[in-house]
Amino acid sequence: MISIRIFLSAIAVVCCGLNAVGPATAETYPSHTITMVVPFSAGGPTDTLARIVAARMQVLLGQSVIIENVTGAAGTIGVGRVVRAAPDGYTISVGPMNSHVLTGAIYNLPFDLLRDLEPVALLANNPSVVVSRKDAPAKDLKELIAWVKANPEKLAGTSGVGAATHLSGILFETLTDSHIQFIPYRGTALAMQALVAGQIDLIFDQLSSSLPQIQEGTIRSYAVMSKTRAEAAPDIPTVDEAGLPGLYLPVWNGMWVPKDTPKDIIDKLNGAVVESLADTTVRKRLADIGLEVYPREQQTPEALRAYQKAEIEKWWPIVKAAGIKAE
Repeated sequence: MISIRIFLSAIAVVCCGLNAVGPATAETYPSHTITMVVPFSAGGPTDTLARIVAARMQVLLGQSVIIENVTGAAGTIGVGRVVRAAPDGYTISVGPMNSHVLTGAIYNLPFDLLRDLEPVALLANNPSVVVSRKDAPAKDLKELIAWVKANPEKLAGTSGVGAATHLSGILFETLTDSHIQFIPYRGTALAMQALVAGQIDLIFDQLSSSLPQIQEGTIRSYAVMSKTRAEAAPDIPTVDEAGLPGLYLPVWNGMWVPKDTPKDIIDKLNGAVVESLADTTVRKRLADIGLEVYPREQQTPEALRAYQKAEIEKWWPIVKAAGIKAE
């Protein structure tokens, strides 16, 4: 009888110990720092967007959200870093259509942009704008077209082969029957530095990265590449108004995690994104640099997946027909 009591007491002790350990070791997401990988250099449009959103998300999630800039190969190195990460919600990919749509038609990727990433949310749209060095002789878009056609050696900076900055330039060439020499950089911020320094002649840039320089007068703007004027820069005409209809290429940004990330983690991240984009301070900061937040119903994982798939089906044939290849 004594041995039975001792045995039962031992079992009770073990069970109590397990009960005590359970809640203490069970991990509640997030329990430590989250890394948000931006596949372009610091200071560029995607980096700026990511930092604004991350600052609010870390308040909502209760953990630090740090930005890691992983550059190279038009964003494919940074995206690959997330694809190979553990599917635990602690490594997030933020990027534009450049890195999550266009590169799949240009590079022989060791991963699949649709199958190997789980969508979290569609973030914001960034209108593109045609800009040149401040001392360019062209005063409007029609004069710029004439200047480029007369001088085919003019240099246009891009954030990589096949990036939206590159594809926009190719579209410009097609519509104007002109020729441009494209200079790839490891991010738009570096291309902008070269433009301000007068080392290149123009960029088909995202408005958020060009706007500060436009406002300071260090570069010259010609037209917004959309059908409507940008709220952040209402004085810049559209390409339709400036005389080149059809030069449209808005750059959208989204957020992804590695495939097999649990749905409850994706839902928690999506909730933090949605709440961040609804925050008045966040919205003002994004609007001030020309970024336009998508409506709430388009901020779901399902909406991002459908949009990314549709964009791949739209742009891949165009990119391949243009003969754009990785250098």
